[in-house]
Amino acid sequence: MPKYWMVKSEPDVYSIDDLKKEKTTHWDGVRNYQARNFMRDEMKVGDKVLYYHSNTDPVGVVGVCEVCKEGYPDFTAFDPDDKHYDPRSKEDKPTWIMVDVKFVEKFKRTVSLAEIKENDNLQNMKLVQRGNRLSVMPVTEEEYKEILKLSKK
Repeated sequence: MPKYWMVKSEPDVYSIDDLKKEKTTHWDGVRNYQARNFMRDEMKVGDKVLYYHSNTDPVGVVGVCEVCKEGYPDFTAFDPDDKHYDPRSKEDKPTWIMVDVKFVEKFKRTVSLAEIKENDNLQNMKLVQRGNRLSVMPVTEEEYKEILKLSKK
């Protein structure tokens, strides 16, 4: 059975349109231990992923992708010229992990954070919990389905 996730990206860094064009990408540059652990330990091929645009107007869920390669070392951590470089991460003992995702669907409209916060069925979603700023987070199957339903309105 697949699990369900949400990943966040700023659209000027990597948007759903970029993923649609490229079809697949590695989800690199995650530098939070809890998010890393989700990618390393729990994200599996076939898991469904909500794609969230942050730092834009409006912020919200803009589409769906799917995990197509399970966790492996984030090679951007080893490159001193990359903005995600981490000198403590070593190729023989990597600190950071990434997964690959493939494009599934771009919504016709953004399911905004405001809509999510107003929806009684999404009140327990990690996204709306105070202080949660994770770039990768789990969602329940029910939350995933509710977001899909909202995207069709």
